[in-house]
Amino acid sequence: MTKVSIVQEPPVYLDLEKSMERAVKLIGQSAGRGCGMVVFPEAWLPGYPTFVWRLVPGSGMGKTDELYARLLANAVDLSRDGLAPIQEAAREYGVVVVLGYQGVDGSASGGTIFNSCAIIDADGRLANNHRKLMPTNPERMVWGFGDASGLNVVETAVGRVGALICWESYMPLARYALYAQNIDIYVAPTWDSGETWLATMQHIAREGGCWVIGCATALEASDIPDDIPHRGELFPNKDEWVNPGDAVVYKPFGGIVAGPMHQEKGLLVAEIDVGTAQASRRKFDASGHYARPDIFTLNVNRARQVPVTFS
Repeated sequence: MTKVSIVQEPPVYLDLEKSMERAVKLIGQSAGRGCGMVVFPEAWLPGYPTFVWRLVPGSGMGKTDELYARLLANAVDLSRDGLAPIQEAAREYGVVVVLGYQGVDGSASGGTIFNSCAIIDADGRLANNHRKLMPTNPERMVWGFGDASGLNVVETAVGRVGALICWESYMPLARYALYAQNIDIYVAPTWDSGETWLATMQHIAREGGCWVIGCATALEASDIPDDIPHRGELFPNKDEWVNPGDAVVYKPFGGIVAGPMHQEKGLLVAEIDVGTAQASRRKFDASGHYARPDIFTLNVNRARQVPVTFS
């Protein structure tokens, strides 16, 4: 049995250094409760750019530019060992960390942000880094497109873990690519919440025969610092729940185990048995005996997509 901790606390919005410090503390708190795995929501570092949904397209372009500059300045750069504090915490406490963050590639253009998800093993090793394949609607104003180089399920101290970010979980072929890699724990860091999203998590647990962890950042308007540009326009209601969180855990083949944790901050802790995932696929194995490869096939291009090659 493994205890997992799902973080439903906000970061220090658009402040990478302080958010990183908070993340390390939350990892320590989770380990103190006996958890072997800690999961953070989508774009937790340094905070989901919810402003893209709140500014009027066109007329808000200059404001978007200003907020983007702040976001870019607080993005993680893996080429400069940007996740080192998280990796050190994972190693110190012996826990697996799944972390949603916004990254920039300083070894390339340095100007495009990617919505990313890191899987860090309990020895501090970066086991996988996935970039969101398709930013949703206005997210394309601030995020670039990912590729399939990180579309992997990886072996960790708590089992085989894979992750898709937010509405990637609505992409049947992306889900199938994970199912076909003998997945035990499917992590869905997101900004979504509510009954429709929870139904999707339940569906994936049944379809994939795996543990499913869904988590969004529980955020109130009062959590947004006063120095964020255009704060008053973006968050006029100081009592607003910007996102209710709805952290949740479903067991293989469906059935809720913990949550949803609604409009509440803290850690959602659940006990899971990864050994039940494979056995749950006896009745329905999407990429096994139910696959019909004589009729349906899927090809995934895992090559990293780069705009320039130097020789």
